[in-house]
Amino acid sequence: MAHPDIWFNGRLVKHEEANVHVLTHALHYGTSVFEGIRSYRTKRGSAILRLREHMQRLLDSARIYRMEVPYTLDELEAAVIQTVEASGMDACYIRPLVFRGAGTLGVNPLKHSVETVIAVWDWGAYLGQDALEKGVSVEVASWQRMAPNTFPSMAKAGGNYLNAGLVKMDAVLNGFTEGIMLSTSGYVAEGSGENLFVVRDGRLFTAPTALSILPGITRDCVIRIARELGYGIESALIPREALYIADEVFFTGTAAEITPVREIDHYVIGSGSRGPITAAIQEAYFDVIREGNDPYGWLTPVTPRR
Repeated sequence: MAHPDIWFNGRLVKHEEANVHVLTHALHYGTSVFEGIRSYRTKRGSAILRLREHMQRLLDSARIYRMEVPYTLDELEAAVIQTVEASGMDACYIRPLVFRGAGTLGVNPLKHSVETVIAVWDWGAYLGQDALEKGVSVEVASWQRMAPNTFPSMAKAGGNYLNAGLVKMDAVLNGFTEGIMLSTSGYVAEGSGENLFVVRDGRLFTAPTALSILPGITRDCVIRIARELGYGIESALIPREALYIADEVFFTGTAAEITPVREIDHYVIGSGSRGPITAAIQEAYFDVIREGNDPYGWLTPVTPRR
């Protein structure tokens, strides 16, 4: 099967032609920002989940890093729709990327071009096929989330994920699926590529953005769903040991969706499988992305070309 075309600086090009020079600034210094978005095959047709919010965050990340993107929010949304429709895929993962291009190397990127790319591909359950029901086994990582005065955590920047890669590799090599990072002050922050929720006595807790977590869009979905289901929810400092005595713990993210955690550092969480509150939030979330029932206005319909 041929790879779908890639939108590259305003036009669709063949997958094998979407190339950059080896002296591209982003390759050497991590000067890129990106998004992860999903298009779903719902019972009401294919649709992209929270497209505008993702593309606004892409522009926000670029602004933080002084990248002037030569496209408006509306133009970027249209480019994503065009790329998905051209792919012919009913469901796909979408990767918009803005990066500093080739030029004279040096830390200062201001004179380098700003390049914009949108790619799509098939990507199933990020943490495994059984993870959404049975949960995953994780460890508390030895690597911490960055301090708030080091570099911007609100930007979804390529360089930030060097830290995440260390966490993920260590977890896998240690026999776990994922790792949980603590903040520099020792409180629970997030996973390598996911936000985290803790459930205790019917209430949900999640780390505040002040702990240098990425303010996730799926995290925002869960907060809204949980409130509508009548659950109390609080942004709070969570000590590490609270993980071990939690009734439920789950990850959220575009790739991970809503994934329960069954074990942390070999402590069994709750019953050792998906808990009832996690299941209820999953059900409401999946009702949007699988059934296409969208009271929130989160879905943007697309019509893949055959």
